[in-house]
Order: sequence, then structure tokens, then C-alpha cells
Amino acid sequence: QVQLVESGGGLVQAGGSLRLSCAASGRTLSRYAMAWFRQAPGKEREFVGGITSGGVTLYANSVKGRFTISRDHAKNTVYLQMNSLKAEDTAVYYCAADWAILVTRDSANWDYWGQGTQVTVSS
Repeated sequence: QVQLVESGGGLVQAGGSLRLSCAASGRTLSRYAMAWFRQAPGKEREFVGGITSGGVTLYANSVKGRFTISRDHAKNTVYLQMNSLKAEDTAVYYCAADWAILVTRDSANWDYWGQGTQVTVSS
């Protein structure tokens, strides 16, 4: 089993930055694809971005150029650096892991999930 714990959420003003972390335990994630999803109140969970075990990244158009995903295999941790935050980025952010080569946008394909961390951007 893989346990994922997100941290780093909080309240930030529009235009500001936050860095989310997703720490894993239970298994080494070096061969897992990792992703970040988010869910705003009243909306479906949506793909934010993902990273393969080899470091190839994929982003949603809404965050491309503003968000960056990275991973540290030694720390078994994945990060989401969020810059130029907008009010519409407000959501609960979830980390996900999948024993797969590729990153997919469909949340149903992801096996393991964290509990989420709240990000609130004030305008």
C-alpha cells in the first residue's frame, strides 16, 4: 500500500505563490507516475498536472506556464510549485499515484490518493 500526505496549502493573495508537497510512505514511488488534481466546491475533480517516473510532465491548459511539478526520488516526495495564483485556483488539491508509465488526466485511473490540502486564493 502507498500512503500519500499532502502539505503546504493555505491562504494566499492573487498573484502569490505556494508550494505543495506530497510525501509518500509504504513504497518507493520512483517507478510510479504521480499527479496533482484539484476539486473546487460544487465542481468535479480535475487534473492539474502529472509527472512520470522519468520526469516527463503534463499540465492542464489552465495552469500551464504557472505551475511546475517536480519530484525528489531520494525523499519519496512530489512537489507542485504554484505561481501567479488566481482566485479560480482555489480548491482542495490532491496528490495521486499510479503504477504506470504514462500520466493520464482521468482520475479514475489513479490508484492511490492523499487526503487533500486546501488552497485559497483571495482576489
